[in-house]
Amino acid sequence: MNNEMKALVKAHAREGLWLQIEPVPDTGPDDVLIRINKTGICGTDIHIWNWDKWAKKTVPLPLITGHEFAGEIVELGRNVEGLKLGQRCSGEGHLIGKKSRQSRAGKFHLDPETRGIGVNEQGAFAEYLRLPAFNVVALPDEISDDIGAILDPLGNAVHTALSFDLVGEDVLITGAGPIGIMAAAVARHAGARNVVITDINQDRLDLATKVSDITPVNVTKDELADVQARLNITQGFDVGLEMSGNEIALDQMIESMVMGGRIALLGIPPCKKPIDWSRIVFKAITLKGIYGREIFETWYKMIAMLQNGLNVSNIITHHFNFGDFKHGFEAMKAGSAGKVILDWT
Repeated sequence: MNNEMKALVKAHAREGLWLQIEPVPDTGPDDVLIRINKTGICGTDIHIWNWDKWAKKTVPLPLITGHEFAGEIVELGRNVEGLKLGQRCSGEGHLIGKKSRQSRAGKFHLDPETRGIGVNEQGAFAEYLRLPAFNVVALPDEISDDIGAILDPLGNAVHTALSFDLVGEDVLITGAGPIGIMAAAVARHAGARNVVITDINQDRLDLATKVSDITPVNVTKDELADVQARLNITQGFDVGLEMSGNEIALDQMIESMVMGGRIALLGIPPCKKPIDWSRIVFKAITLKGIYGREIFETWYKMIAMLQNGLNVSNIITHHFNFGDFKHGFEAMKAGSAGKVILDWT
């Protein structure tokens, strides 16, 4: 194997990424080397591309970016067991420590020492990725590389959606980005009675209807209360999944919840915003913040659902060769794309 590879690198402190030749990473005794087949472009990658305030304080330079991937194992560290050469895989991009109380209790997704590939450590936008064997998730034959490359964001959707019991419940999702749309599909698959998703981008709402049997609402044109009445949602929504990070959307969600409603929040507001806590208190609303995926329970559940009828394939709207990565980022930044896949084969 050649000891050099092509990779997308955040090489300079300005907008963009650069396709460069980089050394293939060395494989440690507890690591595997993965030949990358497909990668997904994430909203985090857009922040890094734009080199915004968050990226400037978070991302070291130079850095190979990207954290959504599927590939196959081509090298095993000497201590690695239970995996084999040629095995198709994806992987958990959050690299955890082993010393915290949370990690020692098995609550790996809550470890405060967590570092992310493609954000703090060298990432997956490359021909090869080194990953701790602990983080590898084997892909069954039924799951394609395309779907394998979006398991990371699907995991965010699954973690958020399954935070509360959904069977027979009326669910409101604010934000029809790819994760919000996939969360809608998960909620429907898990037995929700009604699933309503709101946004101001009609293209994304139209895409949502191609992924799952849900009710889209463009809040610039339609009143959410009218939709509730049409669906016979008389007291309010039982469960809310806030995926937008938008203050107005969260306010509308709180107003639309049933007494004792439950809200899971994945969307990140761009800045600090005031919240009318009195409404939350007097409506006895439960709020739960969501970070990443439960390691590895979320992975188990989403793979099981994919093997048993969950279909999110229509969320993938664009494919590009990695050499055309600029077109992929342009599609994402335009705001109408679902998931964009880069092919490294």
